[in-house]
Amino acid sequence: MCGLSGEIRFDGGRPDLAAVERMTDEMEQRGPDGRGLWSQGAVALGHRRLKIIDLSEDGAQPMTDAQLGVTAVFNGCIYNYRELRGRLQGLGHRFYSDSDTEVLLRAYGQWGRECVEHLVGMFAFALVEHRTGRVVLGRDRLGIKPLYLSQDGERLRFASSLPALLAGGGVDTSLDAVALHQYLSWHGTVAAPRTVLSGVRKLPQATVRVIERDGTHHDHCYWQPSYTRRAEFGHDPALWQEAVHDALRTAVRRRTVADVPVGVLLSGGLDSSLIVALLAEEGRSDLATFAMGFESESGEEGDEFPYSDLVARHYSTEHHQFLIPSDRLPAALESAIGAMSEPMVSHDAVAFHLLAEQVAKDVKVVLCGQGADEVFAGYHWYPGIAAAGRADAPDAYAEAYFDRPHEDVTALLHEDAAPDHDASREFVRADMAAPGAESTLDATLRLDVHKLMTDDPVKRVDNMTMAWGLEARVPFLDQELVELAAACPPGLKLAQGGKGVLKDIGRQILPRKVVDRPKGYFPVPAVRHMAEPVLNRVREALTAPEARRRGLFDQDRVAEMLADPAGHRTKRGASTLWQVASLEIWLQTHGIT
Repeated sequence: MCGLSGEIRFDGGRPDLAAVERMTDEMEQRGPDGRGLWSQGAVALGHRRLKIIDLSEDGAQPMTDAQLGVTAVFNGCIYNYRELRGRLQGLGHRFYSDSDTEVLLRAYGQWGRECVEHLVGMFAFALVEHRTGRVVLGRDRLGIKPLYLSQDGERLRFASSLPALLAGGGVDTSLDAVALHQYLSWHGTVAAPRTVLSGVRKLPQATVRVIERDGTHHDHCYWQPSYTRRAEFGHDPALWQEAVHDALRTAVRRRTVADVPVGVLLSGGLDSSLIVALLAEEGRSDLATFAMGFESESGEEGDEFPYSDLVARHYSTEHHQFLIPSDRLPAALESAIGAMSEPMVSHDAVAFHLLAEQVAKDVKVVLCGQGADEVFAGYHWYPGIAAAGRADAPDAYAEAYFDRPHEDVTALLHEDAAPDHDASREFVRADMAAPGAESTLDATLRLDVHKLMTDDPVKRVDNMTMAWGLEARVPFLDQELVELAAACPPGLKLAQGGKGVLKDIGRQILPRKVVDRPKGYFPVPAVRHMAEPVLNRVREALTAPEARRRGLFDQDRVAEMLADPAGHRTKRGASTLWQVASLEIWLQTHGIT
């Protein structure tokens, strides 16, 4: 719902207020409804506000509790803030606003860093203790809300977006070789704490970082579900279906908490359609739904309107449909890449950016179905990985999921830019070896949900919607639903081609055509097939003086791809040329030389 920023000095100096102002102003689109700054001693905070809860100025930030001696900036939404407020009032706390930010302040006053264990929602925050100078940073369990960091011996800066840190200045913009390896192995994903820039890191999800006045800090990971079985349900499909259905109802209901209208991004797929159906169960008769499509390209359809129309009619929603002509894509590409905190490969970032632009004209909050495929094993590659023995899981994962093997990554990069080891496979091997995952599928889903998903679909949705002052909420990433899904037997998730337990729920409340349809994606055919306007932009970026000076990619390989754009694909069929170009365009767009 907002953008936050700040600086902490460790050298006895005062924070650079001008830099904090620049960082704050860079995030105006994330929070167009208000702006605030605060400074005391070695710390300064900035905030941009998107008004969702308590629309009055009582909810403005930075917010200070003089009695507790704490100031905070907050991004996100605490869905259980009303329940927590009542509990804290029972413990003697008095409130002066109706905002969830004040609930965070009082919760910190009551429980300290353990306050995060009481919060249900999506959030990133910075809290400053006036007396000690201690700063506490926190991020939600699934990393739905971002928090970027840049630190040297004299100071730490933090912000809700990477471009905001760049606006502050003084960032080491050299490229991180391990992050580049991940980017080229995992479809543009770079796992926390890394980014493609050596001088910028991300606070990992489910983490609280306590920073002392002298710059020392310690991290506390406060949540990690166990991917092992629960005895109470056994392997009974009916019991699991009932439990997941109840948890999903709760997850959707929680995400309607707002003092502004709430809509749904309705693709017509199972996940978003379930959200609409559950809201209808709750008696929502005035629900606004939104769908987008693109012109066809190379024989590939660019919309799923028949399915979204079917769901909208079935539940009598106030449906909005947008068809985007291909000639809008070049300008849309530029805008979408400008909105990216990190370079992204998934071409549906463009779709989300264009859709958010339209949706923000009608509502400030939307629910969407992101995360269901990772949480409930919906992708087509999961069965093949699951069939591997536990010891062979990392190799099976790499074979099914990676864009290319290590030797092909190094062949794409200039020799000075490539790491000398298979960094991406080592990351997967270490994560899968950790205790707490019973089967190969358990280890795979734990890796995807808690390490990789945050920095692809989740980040993509946050970046593209917040670029228009639109808050997206993701019911399938509710903490209790994720905990339940983690314990669900793999066979129930893999059944019926994936997401079996969700499909069984869907058959009770959705039109059968929606449940039994082939799995769809958010297609942008002109990008996928490198239509002429897109290819022209790609060629321009990869042959620009900045690209040649950077020398990031092997120039012979780049020339080969430009000569035959359709002939170079990843193992899963995506365009290698687009993967390479999107990184270079992002670097140029953000002035990184």
